[in-house]
Amino acid sequence: MKKILVACGAGVVTSTIAIGKLQEELDKRGVPKDEYKIDQASIPEVPSMADDYDLVITTTQYKNPNGKPVTNGLPFLTNIGLDQTMDEIIKHLDLKPTK
Repeated sequence: MKKILVACGAGVVTSTIAIGKLQEELDKRGVPKDEYKIDQASIPEVPSMADDYDLVITTTQYKNPNGKPVTNGLPFLTNIGLDQTMDEIIKHLDLKPTK
């Protein structure tokens, strides 16, 4: 199971929206829910949590000091570049769509 951490400034509003859109897009692409787990955090929490995740998605500019991959989650809020972002996430995590 791949673990994804979605973070925003306070760890509440925009990360919740991004998680909903991420789940919707993974469903549309046929990625089974048992292939991934998504958790939520605030940006200040990321450095202490990132090592436990395969990918960090942030809704703000962020460079992870731990060296873990970070994906820009802004497309989940704007829909601009969403398909490309989803393709990158699926490829990076080696998720197996069934559709």
